[in-house]
Amino acid sequence: MNQEGMAPAPIEGQEIREPETTAAPLTDEERFTEPEWLEWFALTPQQRWAESEKLWAHYLEIGGRLEPEPDTQSPFFDPDASSEEPADGWAGLRAVRRGGV
Repeated sequence: MNQEGMAPAPIEGQEIREPETTAAPLTDEERFTEPEWLEWFALTPQQRWAESEKLWAHYLEIGGRLEPEPDTQSPFFDPDASSEEPADGWAGLRAVRRGGV
């Protein structure tokens, strides 16, 4: 706003864009009727657990980590604490069981 209480005039040559409209988010009913969700809900709890294990294994294979990111705003954050990663880049944990339950 300028001193007279009016909005300033647009600058010459500057393009004015309308805000882009986004698609409305899916409702729960719409979301859970998608084929992927129907497949998931058709699984037993044991099958879901096994599928989750596969996803976690894949996540770790592609370099995912289980350690949380440091919380620099935490009162317990210590910037001087050792944050050295293991030489092999892994978390230092190993799988004890690889079979199903």
